[in-house]
Amino acid sequence: MTKLSPHILVQALLLQPTVYTPIWLMRQAGRYLPEYRKLRAEAGSFLNLCKNPELATEVTLQPLKRFNLDGAILFSDILVIPDAMGLDLYFVENEGPKFAKPILTLLDIDNLNVSNLLSKLDYVFDTIKNVKVKLNNQLPLIGFSGSPFTLACYMLEGGSSKSYLSIKKWLYTNPVALHKLLEKLTAVIILYLNAQIEAGADIVMLFDSWGGVLSDAAYAEFSLFYLQKIVNNIHKTYQNQAIPNIVFSKGGGVWLNQIKQIGANAIGVDWTINLGVAKQIISTNQLALQGNLDPGLLAVGDKISIRLEVERILASYTEANHGSHSGHVFNLGHGILPMTNPDNVAYLVDLVHELSSGFTA
Repeated sequence: MTKLSPHILVQALLLQPTVYTPIWLMRQAGRYLPEYRKLRAEAGSFLNLCKNPELATEVTLQPLKRFNLDGAILFSDILVIPDAMGLDLYFVENEGPKFAKPILTLLDIDNLNVSNLLSKLDYVFDTIKNVKVKLNNQLPLIGFSGSPFTLACYMLEGGSSKSYLSIKKWLYTNPVALHKLLEKLTAVIILYLNAQIEAGADIVMLFDSWGGVLSDAAYAEFSLFYLQKIVNNIHKTYQNQAIPNIVFSKGGGVWLNQIKQIGANAIGVDWTINLGVAKQIISTNQLALQGNLDPGLLAVGDKISIRLEVERILASYTEANHGSHSGHVFNLGHGILPMTNPDNVAYLVDLVHELSSGFTA
């Protein structure tokens, strides 16, 4: 028999009644915080920060010392998986991630090194264990992975992209090879997320950051199919504790009818869809929703504009949910932007708690 979680974030994801709407933020540990920038400079590089469990633990905890957030998210990067598979990840200032050995041929897919992969990612699991000790069960910890399609985008493009023409060439001219890569990544991600849970993650999230660049048919075949496979094979409980999972396809609002069928506990949505409409589309009491303030507003808005938008989002959800805020986790529609003022973040977190506690649980 699974134990009830003491954490309001877990309760919301499992559709249990909550006294207010919990909030955490994608990229809540990051460049907008001066203490992060200081530690990043001391580490020498972003990868050094990720691969040092002590420093990664400190970064994970930094936003919790400032803000009354309802969860911690592991400080890491989705690209540690392809890095461990032999693509040699590095970062270029003002350009982002690059791979020294991107996938160019079918032979490159065949030669991907998946042996001893989890041992190569020990630093991630060590960070999780460290964070859990520091949290002392006061807040839940969110683990995560990129989706197979999103990781494949980076691996085939060699880094970030605006057009995604490299992966689309594979998709349209050699779909068998692309499926082979996606199958390999799916198997690895299942192992990786289960290892995160076994190390102590209370929640896991799949970031399908680039699923929205696909056509309708391609999304179902090359992204959603593999998301479902992962959801079907990750731990739903561990040591008698329920482990909820969240699936987030940026730009995926048009596919909510399909996403709701894959068995996830919660769907994250970006800011391009009205949250109340999203609730109506999923039309089920078996799924939580996460979202969906525009991160641009948090970066450039003032207290008045932020309050108006938070009120609108909360009201939209509760109206669609018959007057209840339960089953909603407040978040941005994507990650915090680096130029965001931390004062806006503090205001947002407290505001969500204040306003949502006025709605019927």
